[in-house]
Amino acid sequence: MAEVTIDDFLKLDIRVGTVTRAEPFPEARRPAIKLWIDFGAEIGQKKCSAQITQHYDPEGIIGQQVLAVVNFPPRQIGPFMSECLTLGLSDENGDIVLIGPKSPVPDGGRMH
Repeated sequence: MAEVTIDDFLKLDIRVGTVTRAEPFPEARRPAIKLWIDFGAEIGQKKCSAQITQHYDPEGIIGQQVLAVVNFPPRQIGPFMSECLTLGLSDENGDIVLIGPKSPVPDGGRMH
């Protein structure tokens, strides 16, 4: 993988937000959940599609804080427009586990 500079990294706007709404996304090619995430007053709410169905269900993820890249251009995923990229890591089976703070922090905070 190519090395990047700190300036390259700082181009990514990674923020914390709270999931306020979640719905199943049966139209997606791979199992996914539609998320609406509140990133605070400066950014507001953004929505995304996340392939997280092995570890999360729509009802259980509401209220969870997650990290997401908020400055990618919107991307059409089937009938749904995804406006951010929620960040996660693969477990031993390749299923995604979302990344978020261990303690509550203000929505919209930027990752340093």
